[in-house]
Amino acid sequence: MTTRKAVVLLSGGIDSTTTLAIANSEGYEVYALSFNYGQRHSHELEAAKRIAEYFGVKEHLIMDIDLRAIGGSALTSETEVPKKSAEVLIPVTYVPARNTIFLSFALAWAEVINAEDIFMGANVIDYSGYPDCRPEYIEAFEKMANLATKAGVEGKMRFRIRTPLISLTKAEIIKKGIELGVDYSITWSCYDPQPATPSAFSLQPSAFVPCCRCDSCILRAKGFKEAGVNDPLLSSL
Repeated sequence: MTTRKAVVLLSGGIDSTTTLAIANSEGYEVYALSFNYGQRHSHELEAAKRIAEYFGVKEHLIMDIDLRAIGGSALTSETEVPKKSAEVLIPVTYVPARNTIFLSFALAWAEVINAEDIFMGANVIDYSGYPDCRPEYIEAFEKMANLATKAGVEGKMRFRIRTPLISLTKAEIIKKGIELGVDYSITWSCYDPQPATPSAFSLQPSAFVPCCRCDSCILRAKGFKEAGVNDPLLSSL
């Protein structure tokens, strides 16, 4: 019996980690794809490495692309990250066309390794309002994927963009991940990490900690509170 393969976009956060866990639980041979795209910090990439190792993925590919050269986002420029839940439709942490870029790389890899399924942790319930997370966007990209690839045009493969979290709340996502054995202490969500306060045992900060005030931190805290469990990341710091 041929093992099904899947490319999973892995950022290192709650949603992508839970999505990877779902793909793993469905019996896919997982190929995790992360990006060093010029984001503000490397903590999420370090988290992605830990997660890929934790789940024993077949391969973890980290692509280097410089979206900082384009800018247009607080995550790829010196624009300050807002320190409260965004009150605008699309916040400044939106990275122009990021998911389209990421999915395009995922599609290329999927065609090469003969993986018909691409998993993405898009969500439209507890999220920041990014336009490239909506169901209509996912449907449009899937249609394009099958029109724009040799395998799709020749009918050898039918690409599917899988978004198992699309209509779940953050609390539901966390509960699902716990059911699947996700260790959320190795994930990272914060957009703007802060140096840890020196402890009584050390005069130098030994790590960075979540700011707990950016939109991503607020959504994470909301999810754990509504799920009725403590965030293991905060308790492990």
